[in-house]
Amino acid sequence: MSLYGILDLSLWQVVLAGLALAHVTIVTVTVFLHRSQAHRALDLHPAASHFFRFWLWLTTGMVTREWVAVHRRHHAKCETPDDPHSPKILGLGKVLTEGAELYVKAAGNPQILLRYGHGTPDDWIERRLYSRYTWQGLGLMLILDLLLFGVYGITLWAIQMMWIPFFAAGVINGVGHYWGYRNFETPDASANILPFGLLIGGEELHNNHHAFPSSAKLSSKWWELDLGWFYVRLLCMLGLAKVKKVAPKPRVVAGKGNIDMDTVRAVVTGHMHIAARYAQEVLAPVTRAELCRSKRHCRRLFRRTQRLLVMEGARLDERARQRLEQVLAQSQTLETVYQFRERLRDLWERTTPNQEALLNSLQDWCQQAEATGIQALETFSRKLRSYTLAPVP
Repeated sequence: MSLYGILDLSLWQVVLAGLALAHVTIVTVTVFLHRSQAHRALDLHPAASHFFRFWLWLTTGMVTREWVAVHRRHHAKCETPDDPHSPKILGLGKVLTEGAELYVKAAGNPQILLRYGHGTPDDWIERRLYSRYTWQGLGLMLILDLLLFGVYGITLWAIQMMWIPFFAAGVINGVGHYWGYRNFETPDASANILPFGLLIGGEELHNNHHAFPSSAKLSSKWWELDLGWFYVRLLCMLGLAKVKKVAPKPRVVAGKGNIDMDTVRAVVTGHMHIAARYAQEVLAPVTRAELCRSKRHCRRLFRRTQRLLVMEGARLDERARQRLEQVLAQSQTLETVYQFRERLRDLWERTTPNQEALLNSLQDWCQQAEATGIQALETFSRKLRSYTLAPVP
């Protein structure tokens, strides 16, 4: 056998092979572990599911039940001391460099596994091999890398072992809750790191995911690329997967001016989109009109106040609340549109099963909004009347 393994590849060929192998692991994590197992956004054919489980054991040593439980715990307790890996609580440096250790610590808590690990594979091969002999798969991968790639195999194996712990456990859980752009004002600090989900299969679109956790598709804007969704669709075409849920999106029906139950469902179910459009179509133009004295002043003002106006109340600390009150005190019109936004948010956060009450509340909101004399608010209210849920393809 050659010093460079059975395949006897050049350095660049080994690099390409390594990227391909890492890519399969990325697809396994985002499609199988995350979208299918943790959030039940799609069902996988047993053949595809078993391949992903085997590849997970071979290349990561992660146990499905443990990963799913830790991730569900993260969503349930996000940005609190009970969050297994929140950079807001633990610090960005710790999550970025010790993300894998934080995962192992949380996975070792039997209460977390019992509470959040339900519905994951529990068959014979899971109990007797994948969950019982976690490091043996990694050892087998090392042997295969050495046989196939020779001296390059050790480096290739090391990169395979570090890719998911660094990018998934460190970058996504760390940077993804610390820095980036936000399409939706979620109660947590999640952010989209990049609009092009290539490194970790679409998981970079983290704010979109926290806005719609049970969606099999993570992209929201037309220019965002979710590579994991491409593989989901490919598996569907091959008959190996079935999508159960995608993020609901309201759409405008031309000529529709009456508020009915379709309107209520669109507003409540698609409230993340509604809130984003309210910020763009009402809060932004009213802020410019009321507070800006010049283009230069307006740019400075927006940097200071835009986040305050759209931010969830739970995320505002005492200093931010004081700044927000100072901004609203400068304009009665701005105070009005802000309070209408809060009333709209209260409507979709209600837990009442009485659909008729929600319908009446939305009708009252629109009537009162259109009577304020604030053009941006009136226009938004009339548009709100025409909303219905877009059909899911």
